[in-house]
Amino acid sequence: METPRKRTFDIEDAGFAALVVLITLAFAYLLAPYFGAVLWGVVAAIMFQPLTARLAVKLGGRINLATSLVLLALVAVFVVPSIMLGISLVNEASSLYGKITSGQIDIGRMLHDLQAALPSTVRRFIARYGLTDLEVLRREFGSSITSGLQTVAGRLLTVGQGALSFIAALGVMLYLSYFLLRDGQRYGDLIRDALPLHPNARDSLIAHFLLVVRATMRGTVVVAIVQGVLGGVLFSLLGIEGALIWGVLMGFFSLLPAVGTGIIWVPVAIYLFATGEMAKAAIVTFCGLFIIGMVDNVLRPILVGRDTRMPDFVVLIATLSGLELFGLNGFIIGPVIAALFIAVWNQQRDRKVAASGTLREEGAVEATEEAAAHPS
Repeated sequence: METPRKRTFDIEDAGFAALVVLITLAFAYLLAPYFGAVLWGVVAAIMFQPLTARLAVKLGGRINLATSLVLLALVAVFVVPSIMLGISLVNEASSLYGKITSGQIDIGRMLHDLQAALPSTVRRFIARYGLTDLEVLRREFGSSITSGLQTVAGRLLTVGQGALSFIAALGVMLYLSYFLLRDGQRYGDLIRDALPLHPNARDSLIAHFLLVVRATMRGTVVVAIVQGVLGGVLFSLLGIEGALIWGVLMGFFSLLPAVGTGIIWVPVAIYLFATGEMAKAAIVTFCGLFIIGMVDNVLRPILVGRDTRMPDFVVLIATLSGLELFGLNGFIIGPVIAALFIAVWNQQRDRKVAASGTLREEGAVEATEEAAAHPS
């Protein structure tokens, strides 16, 4: 019986592979205007498709009803609060900007009070570096704050002014989320079967990708929300101006390991100490260290686990680079790419080790056969 010949990679195969790559790149370019909407739709499906499937079972297999209920819950829990937060942030940024420009918040006086409260050794140290010119400091520091507030308010107002594009993006996200929540398992199987990878490597990478996305969302987003809320409430109770803005910034900086929320509350605590607000400074320091700071140490290991643990320096660089390249979407894309990079090279190492072990076994077998064929 004639054995089938092994199929070789010919020009038709090369042409079709090139066509697949080109069409895929063209489709990605087509989706670029709604990249964020598609990304968040996929993330929502990855996070909540298992919940949708379980709910459908409890509802007697009514998958459309289960998907609709989950999608409504997502809108109520995430979309509506995010829109309300954006509106409040615009109002607070505009109010704070108005107080600074009108002189109601005098940055020059604040800097003068801070310098006067510093120890003489510290004043001599900063004088050595020419940091005693309060007018220059007031102008530079004040312009930095006001430009930052203008940027925050301007970008949020741009979203409001471009309401049509915002509504379109939101509609794309929710529409895509519905179908991925309902049929995500089937689409996932189609993608998995089409990937040109060995089954073991393919299944391992897909499982790792899903694990990293879920862990990033649980660990990063939940921790950021909790720390931002705690920081905002703390500043509000202490009567610190712009509590909402500081809370949002603490939530944002909590995305960065080794930096965290301390980049906001530490300077505030120092200023309060230097200006004689000892009780408030002590409260900010205590809450920053033992409440806000401990949230990350307590919640993140519970929500993320050890399976996706990456070195902190990798997470920091990947997150910063992701934010720089992809904006707010980068806090997901950066760590996911870094995790997949590590997973791919771990698989390459395992393949190499396995291949080396196979070669050693074959060499041992050949040596045994040689010894048996030529006994001494």
